[in-house]
Amino acid sequence: MTESDRPLRLDAPREEVLEHVAKLVAGAWQSFDRFRPEEPPLDERVLELLRTELPEAPASAHEALDDTARILDESIAQPRPRYFMGVGSSGLEIGTMADLLAHTYDINLAVDARAATLIEKQAVRWAAEFVGYAPDAAGAFTSGGTVSNATALAAAREHALPGSRLEGLAGERVAVYTSEEVHYSVTRAVEALGIGSRNLRAIALGPGRGLRPDLLEAAIDADRAKGITPIAVVATAGTTLTGAIDPLEAVAEVCEARGIWLHVDGAYGLPAAAVRPELFLGFERADSLAIDAHKWLYLPKACGIVLVRRQEDLIASFGHEAGYLPHQQHELHAMDTTFEYSRPFRALKFWLAMRVHGAQAFRDAIERNLGQARLLYETVIARPDFEALAEPPLSIVAFRHVPEGVADLDAHNGRLAEALREDGRVWISSALIDGEVWLRPCFVNFRTTEEDVLDLVEIAAEVGERIAA
Repeated sequence: MTESDRPLRLDAPREEVLEHVAKLVAGAWQSFDRFRPEEPPLDERVLELLRTELPEAPASAHEALDDTARILDESIAQPRPRYFMGVGSSGLEIGTMADLLAHTYDINLAVDARAATLIEKQAVRWAAEFVGYAPDAAGAFTSGGTVSNATALAAAREHALPGSRLEGLAGERVAVYTSEEVHYSVTRAVEALGIGSRNLRAIALGPGRGLRPDLLEAAIDADRAKGITPIAVVATAGTTLTGAIDPLEAVAEVCEARGIWLHVDGAYGLPAAAVRPELFLGFERADSLAIDAHKWLYLPKACGIVLVRRQEDLIASFGHEAGYLPHQQHELHAMDTTFEYSRPFRALKFWLAMRVHGAQAFRDAIERNLGQARLLYETVIARPDFEALAEPPLSIVAFRHVPEGVADLDAHNGRLAEALREDGRVWISSALIDGEVWLRPCFVNFRTTEEDVLDLVEIAAEVGERIAA
């Protein structure tokens, strides 16, 4: 077979195409260093591409790459420093390079991948060490909090009802306990695992918007008196709505006294335990944790982490023998401890980022985001045309515009959030908190500056006054 006969070859030398990609990536990184004055509309070239049918004939790789860069540039990119919606990613550069290398080698961590498998285990230990969890923790890198939470709850289900992975719940009456503001991924997990979202007990909030331990204790005891088996308590270390942290020490006491699995969903907030450990006291007693490194550890998606205190709990939930994946010398494969089979080498970007930057650089960046949240809070409470919900526990600040003469503040702030997205200088969403509409920026981007924070307030005031008029 000659070189020209090989299938799926590019129409230009690979090195030349790779150089083209590198220039596009470098241009994107440079554009992320400063805010955008507006989001560009879809141009005619992109609209033309959207009208094309399935291509039968090849196109120039260089042309296709330029089209791809145009499409991405006209998409909403979370790495930009004034993207404050949800809990975004910020696309750390070294993580992009790690993804390129990992995908080039197309490592599969379903079975033993030799060095890559060992690096993932090391990265799991590093993640546990970074937040201050069990030094001998086990776990895996996942696609994110949804899979991490489902993995942990599968282990909790098998722990509470041994054999349930084989027999199902079959008439068992069970319950899982959370706060009223738990992330919806937990609801999805209990539905997928056959526990049922009707058996999800939402515990009312107390001071600081964390669940009330006394009500948790009462709910568990009442259920047990009725013959209902508690599967797990899911505590949240940083809710997506307001950044609230459940009282983890008190929740751990309740769980340990009753022998109930404690899972801490720290997908957003738990990295902050590396700089504010006093806010998370008790999380280290949890049986399992979820962390999203693609949130407050700045890495590109997808890079979730599930950690457990005892690896045998994962084995009890997922371990199996299959003829097409025989165990060699009785060694465990990742498929024996994880929900996913084919898994990319997600751990490499965390491992490489820690190697290149060092853990202290990440602590410093998290500290900076916490300071930005504090700056926003202090700025808005000092103005008569804004109010804040409360002091930010982490890096989410709920605030709203309260101009004179506006009677319906909820309608006004809903319109303001939409108008700000249309304006394009900042990207922000509204949130419904206790039946009221608030603006809800979140600071988890290492590129965001104090100037961006102060401009957010000025832009919100400018646009708010315009729509109020």
